[in-house]
Amino acid sequence: MPFYDLKCKECNEEFNIMAKMSERDQKLIKCPKCGCAELETVFKNVNIVQSRKSSDASACPNAHICGSNCHH
Repeated sequence: MPFYDLKCKECNEEFNIMAKMSERDQKLIKCPKCGCAELETVFKNVNIVQSRKSSDASACPNAHICGSNCHH
């Protein structure tokens, strides 16, 4: 089940909850503060950590941009 960062349209409470996609789609998730089911998604930064072998001599110099997926 994914985590959602949500904001209540009624009281502006922001909260994080783990729920099924169907629960979100069917508006079964309620605001913990006021109980309203009218919620909007809050988009926050996502950090992705990728490990790389330190002995990799062909490391991409632009890994911070391409995520080392350009096959440099």
